[in-house]
Amino acid sequence: MNDSPIVQAQEVSRVFGQGDAAVRAVDGVSVDLPKGRFTAIMGPSGSGKSTLMHCLAGLDRPTSGKVSIDGVDLGGLDDAALTKLRRDKVGFVFQFFNLLPVLSAEENILLPLSLAGRKPDGERFDQLVGAVGLGDRLSHRPAELSGGQQQRVAIARALISSPAVVFADEPTGNLDTHSSEEVLALMRRAADEFGQTIVMVTHDANAAATADRVLVLVDGRIVEDAAPSSPDQVLDLMKQVA
Repeated sequence: MNDSPIVQAQEVSRVFGQGDAAVRAVDGVSVDLPKGRFTAIMGPSGSGKSTLMHCLAGLDRPTSGKVSIDGVDLGGLDDAALTKLRRDKVGFVFQFFNLLPVLSAEENILLPLSLAGRKPDGERFDQLVGAVGLGDRLSHRPAELSGGQQQRVAIARALISSPAVVFADEPTGNLDTHSSEEVLALMRRAADEFGQTIVMVTHDANAAATADRVLVLVDGRIVEDAAPSSPDQVLDLMKQVA
């Protein structure tokens, strides 16, 4: 496995507000996220998890520090170039699926390519549809799918363009236990079989234990960087910072 970082943060801080009212949501974070690794970001409510992910994904600009994706320094890009980089290099999975209700599952999966004016790779599409187990649901619209099926469509959509990195924000937060297990197994497989780099924000110890690595944030700083093998170990990590 090539361990060169796909996402790199150097002394990244994000401050909201000014003067006495300033809140340092992310405070001097430096981290490398290598290719093909599945990383979970955890922490108490208000610890800066989502803010850090937004900075790493190019959805928000840090107040100071540097973020690069696949060797490209995001700080040197204007808004148009940043939008293009996100489209070409980044996949997103959200808690509430964010599927377009008027499109079929197949059309939702292919949407990033349609927006980019790119033709789908038939082999890649078939591989992903097989991986997410939705071959008999491609003509269905989101309202005709279960929550777990909708999230699997969202993951296939995030993977279809072979992005450098996929960011997942609480991807199991709206799912039952069985659907959560299916979605986590799919992301694990994407890392193991497709060499996909995945960064997941979660508060769920079971979800975090699926990852190769868990980063724990407190007050905007990484206080733990570990490779737990079970949900109990993740819970122990969280107890240490509670």
